[in-house]
This record gives sequence, C-alpha cells and structure tokens, in this order.
Amino acid sequence: MIVITGAAGFIGSCLASRLNQDGFKDIVLVDDFAPESKKANWERLQYSALVNRSEFFDWAKGKENLIQFIFHIGARTDTTEFDANILNQLNFEYSKQIWRLCVEGGIPLAYASSAATYGMGEYGFDESYQQMPNLKPLNPYGQSKLDFDLWAIQQTEQPFFWAGFKFFNVYGPNEYHKGRMASVILHAYNQISEHQQLKLFKSHRSDFADGEQQRDFVYVKDVINVLVYFMYHRKDSGIYNLGSGVANTFNDLAAFTFKAVNQEERIEYVDTPLDIRDKYQYYTCANMSKLYSIGYPQAFTSLEEGVKDYVCNYLMKGQYY
Repeated sequence: MIVITGAAGFIGSCLASRLNQDGFKDIVLVDDFAPESKKANWERLQYSALVNRSEFFDWAKGKENLIQFIFHIGARTDTTEFDANILNQLNFEYSKQIWRLCVEGGIPLAYASSAATYGMGEYGFDESYQQMPNLKPLNPYGQSKLDFDLWAIQQTEQPFFWAGFKFFNVYGPNEYHKGRMASVILHAYNQISEHQQLKLFKSHRSDFADGEQQRDFVYVKDVINVLVYFMYHRKDSGIYNLGSGVANTFNDLAAFTFKAVNQEERIEYVDTPLDIRDKYQYYTCANMSKLYSIGYPQAFTSLEEGVKDYVCNYLMKGQYY
C-alpha cells in the first residue's frame, strides 16, 4: 500500500498515474476531493482508497504495517496566501503528524519542500543544513516550507528513511486547475492561443535585459522519476534540490512555446507589478550535485523538449498524464 497526499493536485496526481503505469494499484489517495476543478486529475486513477485529508490519521490507525511508503505531496501551495494559521496547519503541523506516523509505523517518507525556501537566492541554492537557518523566504508559503525542513533535520527520532525535495519551477500536465499559480508555460500557451502574442515582465535591473530573467524550470515527469527512484532507493536520507540544474530565460521559454505551436514570436514586455517588484526573483538554479552524488542515474529533460512534449501531447489535446 502506497499513500500519496495531495493526490488530487498537480504533482500528486502525476505521481499516482505513473505508479499505476508501473503496475501499482494499491494506492491510497489523500486530499480534499471536493473541488470539481481537480476531479479530472484523479477520477481515472486506479486506487484502493480515497481518503479526505482531514480524516487520514484516523483512517491510518491500525494500518501502519500495511503502508509501504508515504509520499507527502499535499500542501497549501498558493504563494499569495498570507493567512499564517492556514499555512501553519496545512504545511507545518500536518507534516509533523505525517512524520510522527512514519516514525512510529516504520514507514519510509518522501515529502515536498520548495525552492521558495531560498528567497532571493542571496545564500545560493545549495541544500546546506548549516546555511538553512539563514534563508529568507519571500512569502509565508516559503517560510512554512522552511520551518518544516528545519524541524525535520533537528529531530532525533526520524523515519528509517526520509527525503525532502525542494521543488523548483515545476511544469507539466495536470496543472489545469491551478489558475494563476499554474506554470508560466501554461499561461504562455493560453496567451499565444488566444492573442497570438505573449506578455513577459520587463527587467527593472540594469544587469538583466527584458525577458532575460532566469528560472530553473523542471518537467513534472523528471520530478516523478526522482520520487519513484527514492521509493526503491530508501537510503541517503536528507533534503535534496529537485530542479533541472539549468537556468533558462523567459525569452527561451517564450521561443520554445511559440515553436511548439508553430507560430511566429510576438512578445510584449510589460512592467512588473509594483506589489511584487521588490520580491521578484531574477535568477534561480538548483545545485543538483547532491542528488547525483548518491548515484541518481537519469538526465533531466531540456526545457525545449519538455515544453514541446507538454504543449503538443497535453495542452493542445486537453490531455492529462
């Protein structure tokens, strides 16, 4: 039995689908399944139980010996959420309960952290435990993720195997429901489809030209490959970056998206809104050496190839993973 929290969401539903493809059917999906916008993510999956996130810990009592692995992907992921109580409850306290369940039940654990913990990147993008207390996330969401990372590494009682993953800018199928929190690729595709042009933020720094701001964009299929690898690996516990290890510009992303839909590039650069301008990141890039140092064998998809696959095989067809 494999448990996936956040199973109705973007990454969680892709993980469940991949496990189904690999022959795993005894999967417990945990989430808030009420939103109709998420239904297409999970309704076609094969699973043994559907459990509301608020009822999960009661449901799990007495079943610890049956659970072989927990993927804790569920979280409040809205970076514009400023209600500290919601973030504390869903991203911190709930995660601590998951951790304790894994400790007491002898269950291996993989959980979702976030590159939002790195803030502006003033301390770099390494998973250094020594540097972690100095990080300055730009929003309460990032702080809630950092709080749990710090709590986890301080625990004397730990699951026999655990791994936290600092997801960078993940994109790919099954994010249709995310609205403004969806990836830039999805928004780019929608703008190009509707208006035959794309708006990108201007640069408000002299050392970056317009559209030359850089992000580490990582394809969700690569994220899933890493999660599945650790389900089998079950050693080298700790916190890992999970990006592509490559920083691409937004102009790159635009070019790849226009190419995928076979349209000529038309880009309009607009001012970055004042309310986010002082917290806007101009560069992110995951240092992936820690993951490779433990023997992870797979290369990551280039942004050009990832955008092509996402656009042509999912967005243009309205398909799910």
